[in-house]
Amino acid sequence: MLRKAGIIIFSIIILIFFLAPVLLTFLYALTPEQDYYNQSKLFPSYLTLKQIKDLLILLGAWKAVIRSVQVALISIILSFILGIPTAYAMVRYKFKGKNSLKLLILLTRTFPLIVVAIPLLMVYMKLNLNDTVISVALAHTSMVLPFMVILGTSVLATIPEEFEEAAMVDGLSRFQAVLRITLPLALPGLTAASIIAFVMSWNEVFVASILTLTNRTLPAYVINTAYASTDVYKFAAGVIMALPAMIFIFLVRKYLVTVWGLALK
Repeated sequence: MLRKAGIIIFSIIILIFFLAPVLLTFLYALTPEQDYYNQSKLFPSYLTLKQIKDLLILLGAWKAVIRSVQVALISIILSFILGIPTAYAMVRYKFKGKNSLKLLILLTRTFPLIVVAIPLLMVYMKLNLNDTVISVALAHTSMVLPFMVILGTSVLATIPEEFEEAAMVDGLSRFQAVLRITLPLALPGLTAASIIAFVMSWNEVFVASILTLTNRTLPAYVINTAYASTDVYKFAAGVIMALPAMIFIFLVRKYLVTVWGLALK
C-alpha cells in the first residue's frame, strides 16, 4: 500500500514538473498586459486573446505559420521518397557494409544543422534558392531523413517477408506486393514517424533564421519579432508555436504508442 502511494505521489510530482511551464505559458499568454505587470495580482482578472490575435493578424505571424506547414510537409514527402526505400532495402536485403551504413546514417545526426547552415547558404545563393521555402525544406529533409530511415527500418522489420512472397506467388511483382501489402501494414508506424518528423521540422529555428530573411518559418519569425516585444507577447508566441505540435501529438497518440512498441522489439 505504501509503495503504491509512493508511486502515485512520485508520478504526480513528475507530471507537475512537466506541465507547470506549459500551463504558466498559456496562462501568461492570455493575461491582460496591465495585470501581468501588476505585482499585487497573482492571477489575472480575466483572460484575453488580444496578444495572440495581434501576433497572428497585426504582425503577420499567420504567414509564418503557413510557411512552417509548407516546409514541414515538403520535408516529410522528400524524406518518405528517399527514406522508405532505403529502410526497405536494409530490412529485406543482405549486403556487405549494411551495419556500417546504419552507423553512418546515425552519425549524420551528431552534426547539428547550424554547422552546415552557412555553407548551405552559399550554395543556395549561387543557385538563387536563398530566402525560399524550398531551401529550408531541403535543409530540414537532411535533418529528418536519417530519423525516417532508422524508424522506417524498425517498422518494416516487424512485417514478415512471407506476406510479400505469398503475394508474388499470386502474380504480383515485388513492387506491387510492397505497395499493396507491406506499406498498408506499416501505415500506423509510418504515420507516427511522419508526425514526429513534422514536429522536428516545425521546431527547427537556427537554419531557418540563417537561410531566410523575409520568408521565415514560425520559429525564426518568433525569434526576430516576438522576442523584441514585451513579455506577454513572448508567451503568446510560445503558445502559437506549441499549440499545433500539441494538437498533432494528441491526434496521433495511439500511433505513437504503437511505433514505440515496435521499436522496442
